[in-house]
Amino acid sequence: MVELSVCIGSSCHIKGSYNVIQTFQEMIEENNLHDKVDFKGTFCMKRCDKPGVSVAIDNESFNIDPAQARTFFKENVLPKIK
Repeated sequence: MVELSVCIGSSCHIKGSYNVIQTFQEMIEENNLHDKVDFKGTFCMKRCDKPGVSVAIDNESFNIDPAQARTFFKENVLPKIK
């Protein structure tokens, strides 16, 4: 199972974490991945100084632009599952 986390702390909330969460939830639903992705929100990931929203996949950290969340999921999450 892939562990996928999105920061919901103050800084990431302002940067658009809600949009990232919505997109990831849609992608999980569209790809029927409920039993393959452990998706959760987390508080500060200590990456506030970086642009974008903090995201982690199996403890590997990234910062992404909310507008690129769908592409990020396709390129980084899906390959870990298949």
